[in-house]
Amino acid sequence: MFEVIPAIDVSAGRLAVSTAEGPVPVSSFGGDPLAAAHAYVASGVRWIHVVDMDLAFNGELSNLAVVEEVVALGVRVQASGGVRDGRSVDRLLAAGASRVVLGSGAFADEAAVQGLIQTHGQRLVIGIEVEDERIRSRGADPVDLELVETLGWLTAAGASRFLVTAVARVGGLGGPDVALVKRLVRSGRPVLAAGGVGGVEDLEALRRAGAVGAVVGRVAMEGGLDLAGALARFGS
Repeated sequence: MFEVIPAIDVSAGRLAVSTAEGPVPVSSFGGDPLAAAHAYVASGVRWIHVVDMDLAFNGELSNLAVVEEVVALGVRVQASGGVRDGRSVDRLLAAGASRVVLGSGAFADEAAVQGLIQTHGQRLVIGIEVEDERIRSRGADPVDLELVETLGWLTAAGASRFLVTAVARVGGLGGPDVALVKRLVRSGRPVLAAGGVGGVEDLEALRRAGAVGAVVGRVAMEGGLDLAGALARFGS
């Protein structure tokens, strides 16, 4: 099975998109994250990726209600948004998230990350944001780390799965970084991919590269991807 996971990016309780200056509101679904979630659930998705952009950019976990509302629709939530500490992980799990993505900004404290991996196991996804062959987190508390070395200690610590984001391709529809995904797959851990997906052909390329799924943002939000058709094709 290849998971197709639509993303809902939220700032101040409304749909938003990430820019260099921070979150910017979007008009899709009238800006209502729950309307987007309803549409995605109606298409048959099993997972929705909810990004708290206020946490990512301001360090404020302020969209827990959205996580709770999406969970109440009967779908699993993968919560994200620059999560950098155990308190945020605990609060997102308490809000009903099935998985939480630990952001790359947390990697500056190796011991703390190892502790979170040991505590949360399969419920913790390790987010790897890659730009110019290095791990570079977006939002608050930026890091700039060597990719292979960091993957080494994360894998040794017992990371259960990775979400790799090709930073330069986020928000675009020009195709994913398949070569990057293949590098992560060599870690031996399940890999989800994000950034650049513009259609079913890109999802197929990621599956062939060894990814177990993909987080799709703009293409799902703007209706450029037939989610129901993709789910049927990939068995999500």
